[in-house]
Amino acid sequence: MSAALAALLPLFLVIALGHLLRRAGFPGEGFWRPAERLTYYVLFPALLVLSLSRAELEGAGAARMAGALAAGVLAMTALLLVLRPRLGVPGPAFTSLYQGAVRFNTYVGLAATAALLGEAGLGLAAVALAVLVPLVNLLSVTLLARYGSGGIGLVRAVAGNPLILACAAGIGLRLAEVAPPAAAATLLELLGRAALPLGLLAVGAGLDFAAVRQRPGLLALGLAAKLALMPALVFAACRLLAVPEPASLVAVLFAALPGAPSAYVLARQLGGDGALMAGLVTGQTAAAVLTLPLVLGLAG
Repeated sequence: MSAALAALLPLFLVIALGHLLRRAGFPGEGFWRPAERLTYYVLFPALLVLSLSRAELEGAGAARMAGALAAGVLAMTALLLVLRPRLGVPGPAFTSLYQGAVRFNTYVGLAATAALLGEAGLGLAAVALAVLVPLVNLLSVTLLARYGSGGIGLVRAVAGNPLILACAAGIGLRLAEVAPPAAAATLLELLGRAALPLGLLAVGAGLDFAAVRQRPGLLALGLAAKLALMPALVFAACRLLAVPEPASLVAVLFAALPGAPSAYVLARQLGGDGALMAGLVTGQTAAAVLTLPLVLGLAG
Protein backbone atom coordinates (compact mmCIF):
# COMPACT_ATOMS: atom_id res chain seq x y z
CA MET A 1 0.00 0.00 0.00
CA SER A 2 1.40 3.41 -0.99
CA ALA A 3 2.11 6.02 1.67
CA ALA A 4 -0.55 8.33 0.18
CA LEU A 5 -3.20 5.60 0.18
CA ALA A 6 -2.30 4.55 3.72
CA ALA A 7 -2.68 8.15 4.90
CA LEU A 8 -5.91 8.84 2.99
CA LEU A 9 -7.74 5.54 3.51
CA PRO A 10 -8.89 6.36 7.08
CA LEU A 11 -10.44 9.61 5.81
CA PHE A 12 -12.52 7.79 3.21
CA LEU A 13 -13.50 5.19 5.80
CA VAL A 14 -14.87 8.01 7.98
CA ILE A 15 -16.83 9.29 4.96
CA ALA A 16 -18.17 5.79 4.36
CA LEU A 17 -19.11 5.53 8.03
CA GLY A 18 -21.10 8.76 7.76
CA HIS A 19 -23.01 7.35 4.78
CA LEU A 20 -23.73 4.07 6.58
CA LEU A 21 -24.85 5.85 9.75
CA ARG A 22 -27.34 7.97 7.84
CA ARG A 23 -28.70 4.95 5.97
CA ALA A 24 -29.10 3.18 9.31
CA GLY A 25 -31.03 6.16 10.69
CA PHE A 26 -28.46 6.87 13.40
CA PRO A 27 -28.40 9.14 15.32
CA GLY A 28 -31.51 10.38 13.49
CA GLU A 29 -32.40 12.26 10.31
CA GLY A 30 -32.63 15.50 12.25
CA PHE A 31 -28.95 15.31 13.23
CA TRP A 32 -27.11 15.70 9.94
CA ARG A 33 -28.21 19.09 8.63
CA PRO A 34 -27.56 20.90 11.96
CA ALA A 35 -24.21 19.08 12.21
CA GLU A 36 -23.27 20.26 8.74
CA ARG A 37 -24.30 23.83 9.56
CA LEU A 38 -22.33 23.75 12.82
CA THR A 39 -19.23 22.57 10.97
CA TYR A 40 -19.63 25.08 8.13
CA TYR A 41 -20.45 28.16 10.20
CA VAL A 42 -18.52 27.57 13.46
CA LEU A 43 -16.03 24.69 13.61
CA PHE A 44 -14.36 25.00 10.22
CA PRO A 45 -14.03 28.82 10.34
CA ALA A 46 -12.37 28.45 13.76
CA LEU A 47 -9.81 26.08 12.25
CA LEU A 48 -9.15 28.47 9.36
CA VAL A 49 -8.70 31.53 11.56
CA LEU A 50 -6.21 29.77 13.82
CA SER A 51 -4.27 28.10 10.97
CA LEU A 52 -3.99 31.30 8.92
CA SER A 53 -3.04 33.42 11.93
CA ARG A 54 -0.03 31.10 12.36
CA ALA A 55 0.73 30.44 8.68
CA GLU A 56 3.94 31.51 6.95
CA LEU A 57 2.52 33.84 4.31
CA GLU A 58 5.73 35.56 3.25
CA GLY A 59 7.67 32.54 2.00
CA ALA A 60 8.26 32.03 -1.72
CA GLY A 61 6.73 28.56 -1.50
CA ALA A 62 3.38 29.83 -0.21
CA ALA A 63 3.25 32.70 -2.71
CA ARG A 64 4.11 30.50 -5.69
CA MET A 65 1.66 27.83 -4.55
CA ALA A 66 -1.08 30.46 -4.41
CA GLY A 67 -0.21 31.57 -7.93
CA ALA A 68 -0.24 28.01 -9.26
CA LEU A 69 -3.66 27.29 -7.74
CA ALA A 70 -5.13 30.52 -9.10
CA ALA A 71 -3.66 29.81 -12.54
CA GLY A 72 -5.19 26.33 -12.58
CA VAL A 73 -8.67 27.60 -11.67
CA LEU A 74 -8.52 30.41 -14.23
CA ALA A 75 -7.27 28.05 -16.95
CA MET A 76 -10.12 25.60 -16.26
CA THR A 77 -12.62 28.48 -16.29
CA ALA A 78 -11.37 29.73 -19.65
CA LEU A 79 -11.38 26.23 -21.15
CA LEU A 80 -14.96 25.47 -20.10
CA LEU A 81 -16.22 28.84 -21.32
CA VAL A 82 -14.62 28.20 -24.71
CA LEU A 83 -16.14 24.71 -24.87
CA ARG A 84 -19.59 25.73 -23.59
CA PRO A 85 -21.21 26.25 -27.04
CA ARG A 86 -20.00 22.81 -28.15
CA LEU A 87 -21.27 21.00 -25.07
CA GLY A 88 -24.88 21.62 -26.05
CA VAL A 89 -26.19 21.73 -22.47
CA PRO A 90 -28.62 24.22 -20.90
CA GLY A 91 -27.21 27.10 -18.86
CA PRO A 92 -28.10 25.62 -15.44
CA ALA A 93 -26.43 22.30 -16.33
CA PHE A 94 -23.32 24.15 -17.51
CA THR A 95 -23.04 25.99 -14.20
CA SER A 96 -23.18 22.71 -12.29
CA LEU A 97 -20.58 21.18 -14.61
CA TYR A 98 -18.39 24.23 -13.97
CA GLN A 99 -18.79 23.99 -10.20
CA GLY A 100 -17.97 20.31 -10.43
CA ALA A 101 -14.73 21.15 -12.24
CA VAL A 102 -13.41 23.84 -9.88
CA ARG A 103 -14.98 23.38 -6.44
CA PHE A 104 -13.25 21.24 -3.83
CA ASN A 105 -14.12 19.59 -0.55
CA THR A 106 -12.39 21.63 2.14
CA TYR A 107 -12.93 19.00 4.85
CA VAL A 108 -11.22 16.28 2.84
CA GLY A 109 -8.45 18.70 1.84
CA LEU A 110 -7.51 19.73 5.35
CA ALA A 111 -7.84 16.22 6.74
CA ALA A 112 -5.70 14.82 3.91
CA THR A 113 -3.03 17.50 4.40
CA ALA A 114 -2.87 16.74 8.12
CA ALA A 115 -2.63 13.01 7.41
CA LEU A 116 0.17 13.44 4.86
CA LEU A 117 2.19 16.31 6.35
CA GLY A 118 1.05 16.61 9.96
CA GLU A 119 0.22 19.84 11.73
CA ALA A 120 2.99 21.65 9.83
CA GLY A 121 1.09 21.19 6.58
CA LEU A 122 -2.05 22.89 7.85
CA GLY A 123 -0.47 26.32 7.41
CA LEU A 124 0.06 25.68 3.69
CA ALA A 125 -3.43 24.22 3.42
CA ALA A 126 -4.86 27.35 5.02
CA VAL A 127 -3.00 29.51 2.50
CA ALA A 128 -4.43 27.37 -0.31
CA LEU A 129 -7.91 27.91 1.09
CA ALA A 130 -7.31 31.65 1.44
CA VAL A 131 -6.75 31.75 -2.33
CA LEU A 132 -9.25 29.17 -3.53
CA VAL A 133 -12.29 29.91 -1.37
CA PRO A 134 -12.79 33.55 -2.47
CA LEU A 135 -11.73 32.90 -6.09
CA VAL A 136 -13.86 29.80 -6.66
CA ASN A 137 -16.89 31.31 -4.93
CA LEU A 138 -16.62 34.54 -6.91
CA LEU A 139 -16.30 32.73 -10.24
CA SER A 140 -19.03 30.20 -9.45
CA VAL A 141 -21.54 32.82 -8.36
CA THR A 142 -20.68 35.02 -11.35
CA LEU A 143 -21.32 32.19 -13.82
CA LEU A 144 -24.48 31.15 -11.98
CA ALA A 145 -25.72 34.73 -12.25
CA ARG A 146 -24.94 34.66 -15.99
CA TYR A 147 -26.13 31.18 -16.97
CA GLY A 148 -28.34 30.04 -14.07
CA SER A 149 -32.08 30.55 -13.72
CA GLY A 150 -32.01 33.15 -10.94
CA GLY A 151 -31.32 33.39 -7.23
CA ILE A 152 -29.59 35.48 -4.60
CA GLY A 153 -27.19 38.26 -5.55
CA LEU A 154 -23.45 38.08 -6.08
CA VAL A 155 -22.45 40.37 -3.21
CA ARG A 156 -24.66 38.58 -0.70
CA ALA A 157 -23.45 35.12 -1.72
CA VAL A 158 -19.75 36.00 -1.57
CA ALA A 159 -19.63 38.46 1.33
CA GLY A 160 -21.77 36.22 3.54
CA ASN A 161 -19.61 33.12 3.05
CA PRO A 162 -18.25 32.11 6.49
CA LEU A 163 -15.11 30.60 4.97
CA ILE A 164 -14.25 33.84 3.18
CA LEU A 165 -14.82 35.80 6.39
CA ALA A 166 -12.65 33.35 8.35
CA CYS A 167 -9.86 33.60 5.77
CA ALA A 168 -10.00 37.40 5.93
CA ALA A 169 -9.85 37.35 9.74
CA GLY A 170 -6.96 34.88 9.84
CA ILE A 171 -4.92 36.72 7.21
CA GLY A 172 -5.63 40.03 8.95
CA LEU A 173 -4.28 38.69 12.23
CA ARG A 174 -1.20 37.26 10.52
CA LEU A 175 -0.38 40.41 8.55
CA ALA A 176 -0.88 42.55 11.65
CA GLU A 177 1.33 40.11 13.57
CA VAL A 178 -1.33 39.87 16.26
CA ALA A 179 -1.56 36.47 17.92
CA PRO A 180 -4.93 35.48 19.38
CA PRO A 181 -4.92 35.59 23.21
CA ALA A 182 -4.11 32.25 24.83
CA ALA A 183 -7.71 31.59 25.86
CA ALA A 184 -9.03 32.48 22.40
CA ALA A 185 -6.38 30.33 20.70
CA THR A 186 -7.28 27.38 22.91
CA LEU A 187 -10.97 27.85 22.12
CA LEU A 188 -10.27 28.01 18.38
CA GLU A 189 -8.08 24.92 18.61
CA LEU A 190 -10.74 22.91 20.44
CA LEU A 191 -13.40 23.91 17.92
CA GLY A 192 -11.06 23.21 15.02
CA ARG A 193 -10.31 19.70 16.23
CA ALA A 194 -13.99 18.84 15.94
CA ALA A 195 -14.28 20.26 12.41
CA LEU A 196 -12.56 17.52 10.42
CA PRO A 197 -14.15 14.33 11.82
CA LEU A 198 -17.63 15.84 11.94
CA GLY A 199 -17.17 17.39 8.51
CA LEU A 200 -16.10 14.07 6.98
CA LEU A 201 -19.05 12.26 8.56
CA ALA A 202 -21.37 14.92 7.13
CA VAL A 203 -19.81 14.47 3.68
CA GLY A 204 -20.64 10.77 3.79
CA ALA A 205 -24.15 11.42 5.06
CA GLY A 206 -24.80 13.76 2.13
CA LEU A 207 -23.83 11.33 -0.64
CA ASP A 208 -26.66 10.61 -3.09
CA PHE A 209 -25.84 7.57 -5.21
CA ALA A 210 -29.24 7.67 -6.92
CA ALA A 211 -28.19 10.92 -8.60
CA VAL A 212 -25.07 9.29 -10.06
CA ARG A 213 -27.16 7.21 -12.47
CA GLN A 214 -28.57 10.30 -14.19
CA ARG A 215 -26.86 11.76 -17.29
CA PRO A 216 -23.75 9.55 -17.27
CA GLY A 217 -22.08 11.50 -20.09
CA LEU A 218 -22.04 14.80 -18.19
CA LEU A 219 -21.04 13.00 -15.01
CA ALA A 220 -18.07 11.37 -16.75
CA LEU A 221 -17.01 14.76 -18.13
CA GLY A 222 -17.29 16.37 -14.70
CA LEU A 223 -15.28 13.60 -13.05
CA ALA A 224 -12.52 13.78 -15.67
CA ALA A 225 -12.33 17.58 -15.47
CA LYS A 226 -12.04 17.70 -11.69
CA LEU A 227 -10.09 14.57 -10.81
CA ALA A 228 -7.67 14.46 -13.76
CA LEU A 229 -7.50 17.71 -15.74
CA MET A 230 -7.54 20.15 -12.81
CA PRO A 231 -4.61 18.50 -10.96
CA ALA A 232 -2.73 18.29 -14.28
CA LEU A 233 -3.19 22.03 -14.83
CA VAL A 234 -2.04 22.88 -11.32
CA PHE A 235 0.89 20.47 -11.53
CA ALA A 236 2.02 22.18 -14.75
CA ALA A 237 1.65 25.59 -13.11
CA CYS A 238 3.73 24.39 -10.14
CA ARG A 239 6.50 23.32 -12.51
CA LEU A 240 6.40 26.63 -14.40
CA LEU A 241 6.49 28.65 -11.18
CA ALA A 242 9.08 26.37 -9.52
CA VAL A 243 6.88 25.75 -6.48
CA PRO A 244 9.00 23.89 -3.89
CA GLU A 245 7.98 20.89 -1.81
CA PRO A 246 5.84 20.44 0.21
CA ALA A 247 3.88 23.42 -1.17
CA SER A 248 3.57 21.80 -4.61
CA LEU A 249 2.17 18.63 -3.02
CA VAL A 250 -0.47 20.66 -1.18
CA ALA A 251 -1.36 22.50 -4.40
CA VAL A 252 -1.85 19.27 -6.38
CA LEU A 253 -3.75 17.73 -3.47
CA PHE A 254 -6.28 20.56 -3.38
CA ALA A 255 -6.61 20.53 -7.16
CA ALA A 256 -7.40 16.79 -7.11
CA LEU A 257 -10.05 16.95 -4.38
CA PRO A 258 -13.64 15.93 -5.11
CA GLY A 259 -16.40 18.51 -5.19
CA ALA A 260 -18.05 19.95 -2.11
CA PRO A 261 -21.64 19.43 -0.90
CA SER A 262 -21.93 23.22 -0.62
CA ALA A 263 -21.93 23.32 -4.43
CA TYR A 264 -25.33 21.60 -4.39
CA VAL A 265 -26.70 24.22 -2.00
CA LEU A 266 -25.36 27.04 -4.18
CA ALA A 267 -26.80 25.41 -7.31
CA ARG A 268 -30.25 25.34 -5.70
CA GLN A 269 -29.99 28.93 -4.48
CA LEU A 270 -28.76 30.43 -7.74
CA GLY A 271 -30.69 28.43 -10.31
CA GLY A 272 -28.18 25.74 -11.25
CA ASP A 273 -28.90 22.08 -11.95
CA GLY A 274 -29.21 20.60 -8.45
CA ALA A 275 -29.66 16.99 -9.54
CA LEU A 276 -26.57 17.07 -11.75
CA MET A 277 -24.59 18.77 -8.99
CA ALA A 278 -25.56 16.08 -6.47
CA GLY A 279 -24.48 13.38 -8.90
CA LEU A 280 -21.15 15.07 -9.57
CA VAL A 281 -20.31 15.51 -5.89
CA THR A 282 -21.22 11.91 -5.08
CA GLY A 283 -19.44 10.42 -8.09
CA GLN A 284 -16.29 12.48 -7.53
CA THR A 285 -16.15 11.59 -3.84
CA ALA A 286 -16.46 7.87 -4.59
CA ALA A 287 -13.93 8.00 -7.44
CA ALA A 288 -11.44 10.04 -5.39
CA VAL A 289 -10.78 6.97 -3.24
CA LEU A 290 -8.76 5.71 -6.21
CA THR A 291 -7.77 8.88 -8.07
CA LEU A 292 -6.45 10.97 -5.16
CA PRO A 293 -3.70 8.53 -4.06
CA LEU A 294 -2.85 7.92 -7.73
CA VAL A 295 -2.51 11.63 -8.54
CA LEU A 296 -0.42 12.29 -5.43
CA GLY A 297 1.81 9.34 -6.26
CA LEU A 298 2.39 10.60 -9.80
CA ALA A 299 2.94 14.18 -8.64
CA GLY A 300 5.39 13.11 -5.94
